Amino acid sequence: MPPVAVTMGDPAGVGLDLVIEALRRPTSPTRVPFILIGDPDVLRQRAHQLGRAIEVTRLAPDKWDLTPSGELAVVPVSCRALVVPGHPDPANAEATIAAIELGACLVKSGRVSALVTNPIAKRVLIAAGFPHPGHTDFLGELANRHWGQDYRPVMMLASPELRVVPVTVHIPLSKVPSSLSQGLIIDTARTTAAALTGDFGIARPRIAVCGVNPHAGEGGLIGVEEQTLIAPAIDVLRKEGLSIAGPFSADSLFHADARRRYDAVLAMYHDQALIPLKTLAFDHGVNVTLGLPFVRTSPDHGTAFDIAGSGRASASSFLAALALAEDIARRRAGRAA
Repeated sequence: MPPVAVTMGDPAGVGLDLVIEALRRPTSPTRVPFILIGDPDVLRQRAHQLGRAIEVTRLAPDKWDLTPSGELAVVPVSCRALVVPGHPDPANAEATIAAIELGACLVKSGRVSALVTNPIAKRVLIAAGFPHPGHTDFLGELANRHWGQDYRPVMMLASPELRVVPVTVHIPLSKVPSSLSQGLIIDTARTTAAALTGDFGIARPRIAVCGVNPHAGEGGLIGVEEQTLIAPAIDVLRKEGLSIAGPFSADSLFHADARRRYDAVLAMYHDQALIPLKTLAFDHGVNVTLGLPFVRTSPDHGTAFDIAGSGRASASSFLAALALAEDIARRRAGRAA
């Protein structure tokens, strides 16, 4: 298996801290071989701040030795401005974006097996002219560009305790009802079911679907989206052979007994999905993008500018993202063999 590629994320955030912390665990059962796409000088500076010294081997994107002599192999992407932990600079947005795009290219070339992206700051990238609302949309655009097909990526948050998929993501809560449609729910469920089978090895995945209103609309007394959109979509999916049920009231869908009845939950909006996931698995949840031609995972947290460079960042979610990326990549390689 080729190594996993890791992007540096926002260089002022905790992404580099996580990489450095992961290198301190060479015998960890969750340690996965990886290379970094980022600025090697900034990496060394951050390591020095954290009381470490790292031996770096620089790799050219088109030619490299996969058994480097240093502690970490890095494909260099240079930051334009001085990097100060906790103080993001839009001048470095170009390097952040370039690392992600290079990562997609390296997966396409077969030089790496999967992509793990460290956290970015959307407001910083948007201030620099970035046209996408986040990582997932940008990765979808890269897939369309480099693989030549029309991909619609879907965000899943995964942990041993729970898998959740929000149908709508980074939009205001007031826009959720008007953004939902039968087609969107059906497409999201199909992508989720295919990934549960192909990437997670679940032969007959069971999907539970949340309502959007309290008590799943209470038969139309507290909203009608369950009757007009969600239930009809579920009917279509059942006729296709999917094991899918709902719509359920979200307030009773995430306790331990309920979780034993399904393999993933389709939630209707961002917080409906992420609050239970982060309550159950705050330090080891993983963001995994479904529906792409390449494997991409990410730690399920943000840039944490307030603790960047302090040594207080936990690498648990990052290590889980590495492990899941390698596991999915191996499963896909096994199917292709």
